Amino acid sequence: MAGIESFIGWRHDLPIAEQAFFSVAMNWHFSPDTGSPFWLSKAPSLGFDPRQEVRCHADLRLFPNVVDELRNVPIEDLTPRGYGEQLDVVGAFDSGGTTGPPKRVPLLSDWMFHSLTWKSARMNELGFPLRANWLTIAPSGPHIFGRLMAELTRMRGGVCFTVDLDPRWVRRSLAEGRADEAQRYAEHVVDQAESILGQQEIGVLAATPPLLTRIAERDRLVDLINEKVAVIMWGGAHLDPDTRKILQEEVFPEVPLRGQYGSTMILGGSMERAGEPRTQGQCVFDSLSPYTTFSVVDPDSRADVAEGERGQVVMHHVSKSLLLPNNLERDLATSVAAPDGALGVSVADVAPVPVFENAEVIEGVY
Repeated sequence: MAGIESFIGWRHDLPIAEQAFFSVAMNWHFSPDTGSPFWLSKAPSLGFDPRQEVRCHADLRLFPNVVDELRNVPIEDLTPRGYGEQLDVVGAFDSGGTTGPPKRVPLLSDWMFHSLTWKSARMNELGFPLRANWLTIAPSGPHIFGRLMAELTRMRGGVCFTVDLDPRWVRRSLAEGRADEAQRYAEHVVDQAESILGQQEIGVLAATPPLLTRIAERDRLVDLINEKVAVIMWGGAHLDPDTRKILQEEVFPEVPLRGQYGSTMILGGSMERAGEPRTQGQCVFDSLSPYTTFSVVDPDSRADVAEGERGQVVMHHVSKSLLLPNNLERDLATSVAAPDGALGVSVADVAPVPVFENAEVIEGVY
């Protein structure tokens, strides 16, 4: 059945047999021989039997949101026993830490390859060049984004030049009223980017919107990008439609801006939908269904909002490597119909909520 093949064989080119997919997934994650210690220990307290009662995407809302527990769970407890000796953990990666101590999740090599293969195919549709060098201005270290960009560049035949970014320090500086320090740090980052762009052949620039707006203030840097770069990829922070329009039409008129949206808690993200006219500068993000999916809900009732309405984003990850459903994210978005055959919804015009988990959301540079 397609659902079984797509789960075990990492297929994303098959029609989704929804019930078969969730049957296999729940049996994998809640059978003693294959499930992770975390979910096996939690199963008795769930109040339902996932192997019997989770049969479709909507049933994922039965699960509690457990991401806060991932601040303290040993990383080994999150890896499924079913991998046995085939377990290959690329690393443990942190959430942004915007609302407190970071949560941590393991990234397994098979999931990384599968998700990046899908993302690379979307990049082909969006006109990203193959065998091009990248300049990625992104957080590395405990953050998954930098690692995935380096792997993606290698997969597509290029060399990844990097400028490291510490978003936690910038957010802390802003929260403590040290705006000048945050400004100096951002200038330090852009200085490094200018050096690389001046010395190397760069075909793709990956940067956050706050850094792109700062880059746009330097004439020499703008000229270098317009001369050398084929595509700019933005992500990691909100880019409002008006700013995107200015950047695209006035600052980088010959270099397409392509957005990506995701989260560490789904171990990756999505490129914007290709080939669709944008409304007021918005772009639409599809998920890697059925493994990662989006819902958009009313923040108070948690009921799904209607298509075209705004609400808070809920993300789900259901794969061989990890089960993390029903995670309420710190983003608002407009609900958009998903592509035919995909589960959940797609999202557009993503923006941060002002307050999340009783903490002010400060984006800073990421």
